[in-house]
Amino acid sequence: MFALADANNFFVSCERVFRPELRGVPVVVLSNNDGCVIARSNEAKALGIKMGIPLYQIKNLVEEHKVQVFSSNYILYSDMSQRMVNLLSQHVPELEQYSVDECFIDFRSFARFDLLRYGEQIVKTIYKGLNLPISLGIAPTKTLAKVASKMAKKKGDHGGVVMLENEEEVEIALRQCPIEDVWGIGRRHSKRLLEMNVATAWDFVQLSQAWVRKNMTIVGERTWLELTGQPSIDFENYPADKKQICSSRSFTPMIENQGLLSEAVSGFAAQVAQKLRSEGNAANSLMVFISSNRHRTDLQQYYNNRIYTFPVATADTSLIVDAARKALADIYMEDIAYKKAGVVLFNIVDQDSIQGNLFHSGDSETQKKLMAVMDSLNNHFGHGTVRTGAEGFRTKSLYNRSHLSPNYSTRMEDAIEVRTER
Repeated sequence: MFALADANNFFVSCERVFRPELRGVPVVVLSNNDGCVIARSNEAKALGIKMGIPLYQIKNLVEEHKVQVFSSNYILYSDMSQRMVNLLSQHVPELEQYSVDECFIDFRSFARFDLLRYGEQIVKTIYKGLNLPISLGIAPTKTLAKVASKMAKKKGDHGGVVMLENEEEVEIALRQCPIEDVWGIGRRHSKRLLEMNVATAWDFVQLSQAWVRKNMTIVGERTWLELTGQPSIDFENYPADKKQICSSRSFTPMIENQGLLSEAVSGFAAQVAQKLRSEGNAANSLMVFISSNRHRTDLQQYYNNRIYTFPVATADTSLIVDAARKALADIYMEDIAYKKAGVVLFNIVDQDSIQGNLFHSGDSETQKKLMAVMDSLNNHFGHGTVRTGAEGFRTKSLYNRSHLSPNYSTRMEDAIEVRTER
């Protein structure tokens, strides 16, 4: 058996951990620049607030129902995610983190356990330890566990458990699962299936395996096999190597100055470099992209990108920032109002597996020590405490995060004070 632990309304739940008065209150979390809704509490969903809707379109609804609005605080969410994974790993030997709020669990060695009761114990432990409600779906395959976890979300505010153990339980679950919600079936295939009156996961498994393989390739066939109770998706005990790391933002207001855009791009480059080092990796290539506002048809439109390849894979912030600035200079065009820019690192390798170059020695030990000191200071005192001169200090005003919560769990100045009377 496999299980999927899925934190309920994760971003909202993280905010509620440190603000318990928000329980029972409609809450939404916004995307970068406070643009669109990316997470909603059940109360916000009940008001009809849709995922991805721009904030300005629900302004009256927010005011009328006193909806609590938060800017996305990824530092807080990442830390809470790691705490959840650490707590889960104390109860199960095999864990696969699938996303920031989801973990697969391998229960194949738990044949003699009452998995339903043990799952309930795990859910209670996570809620008691972190105040995070999670849903746990237990089933013979990973895809069925996904289906079960969606059903478990309806169990209650503290999370719940659903176990699909026999054919009858699986059939009931599949009949309740819309085809567009099935893990592994993308938007294009779900649209085609709906046109064929295949509306649920149960309808899907009634199709022949041969038809699915012919029309939906091996990926669709694996999903079909999984839904019929045949494990076909490997359990990954170790996370797959990242193919790329990206940092990008939209600007408010738009940027029409090359110097300011260069500072923003340098900041993105520094962020991906730090992330690269934190994972013990180095990058062979970098791409910078810039674009105008495609929604402003009254303005001149422009999009471009440039790829830079390092002589030797690197994780040095100064080298990565310098390459990003050179790439930007190659594609920058005057008289354009830039709405978005970003930096992507790819061709990523382990720092212990870097291919050498006869004419370039790679990152020196001195630079590695310098990067380690910089990371240590920024981790302790906050991101951006120590930075390259190219990043400047002017870009903060370009990012609208007026509803940002404190970093309660990672920044000492933001920790909650508890006072007791003697």
